Amino acid sequence: MADGGEQYEASASALGYLFQFAKALHMCIEQWMSAGADWSVAVEAADDIEQHVGSVTDLVQLKQRAEGVRLTNLSKDLWKTLRIWAEGAAAGRLDLDHTNLYLLTTAELPRGSVGFLLQHRDSGHRDEDTALKLLCTAATTSDSKSKAMKESFAAFLGLATREVPLQRALLSRIEVIGGADDIDVVRSSMRGLAGLAAGRDAAESFLQRLEGWFYDRVIEQMRTPGGNPVTGVEFDEVFTGLQRQFSYDNLPIDPDITGMTGNVNEETDKIFVRQLGLIGVGSERIGYAVRDYVRAFAQRSRWLNENLLRPGEIGEYERRLVEEWQSRFAEMAEELGSEATEEQKKKEARTIYRWVDREARTQIRNGCHEVFVPKGSYHMLADECRVGWHPDFAARLMQLLEPVEAR
Repeated sequence: MADGGEQYEASASALGYLFQFAKALHMCIEQWMSAGADWSVAVEAADDIEQHVGSVTDLVQLKQRAEGVRLTNLSKDLWKTLRIWAEGAAAGRLDLDHTNLYLLTTAELPRGSVGFLLQHRDSGHRDEDTALKLLCTAATTSDSKSKAMKESFAAFLGLATREVPLQRALLSRIEVIGGADDIDVVRSSMRGLAGLAAGRDAAESFLQRLEGWFYDRVIEQMRTPGGNPVTGVEFDEVFTGLQRQFSYDNLPIDPDITGMTGNVNEETDKIFVRQLGLIGVGSERIGYAVRDYVRAFAQRSRWLNENLLRPGEIGEYERRLVEEWQSRFAEMAEELGSEATEEQKKKEARTIYRWVDREARTQIRNGCHEVFVPKGSYHMLADECRVGWHPDFAARLMQLLEPVEAR
């Protein structure tokens, strides 16, 4: 078991990755809302976040630190970042004519420090010459015994000894953003943007689904060497698709639920399965019925838990389903009459069930076209004996479910 210190380190590291994912998604949303589709975002590629907009590249280093932490001239965060960029520039991996370098940290920037002097020009504090002097002084006078710090100092000082000095060129591309929003504020901001896309009441549900897709997509990018970044076109397709699912006449259908298959062996005692057994439906079709039932049950439960349904909406939907079934069931009973044989009853009952399986497509909302919703909802109603297939389903089920000693 990890001790307290190790647990803190692990938690901080995990929080750093979550912050990285959240910030990258936030940048995608901002690009989607403000620009065209000619952009891309990648996580852990050339930097913590790599963004391309047209011909311009933005590389972002993220540092989430505890409240009260300051980015000093000998800060490890500062020098670790400078080393990465200095080595990239020296090796020719960074095109300093077309690349902006951002150090975004939640730490404070002490007045007069390097970070303070490398803020955006609009801050009125930017002074690259003084920042360069402070960096050189820190690197040459530090008594740090840290191997990593010594290597960082060497990487930066080495830029001045090249045939074409790169220190000033590098600093001209660096912008330090201190006191940046932490993960809670970033996520709150995304929730606000999600509210604009899906409505305030559905903002959290919308954001959760967008985050789920984005995190899976980034993991795929990171697992694949040279993995493709999230592009503007791709993000637009996903974001717009989610918007359609959260529109007034629609409801979201979740991929984890459409992937459910159900287990017939776990549902054999369900009344809706017994109803299918009464009319001789085969095992394969019963398996499909179980699948539709578990999907509809799970999706409807999620809609309810997330308050995505209007008051009374499920009840009104089930009323429409039951009334559609009632007219067909009554017609079947009339045509069979009182002298029908058991085989005739089963045959006509299978016709009613075939209608549910192939044709009954009444949706809870007009824009929701997922087939398992009406089919699975009919099985939920069958499980409550509010609909049935065999003409005598109520009496037959009572016999089946009645304890032996009570017969």
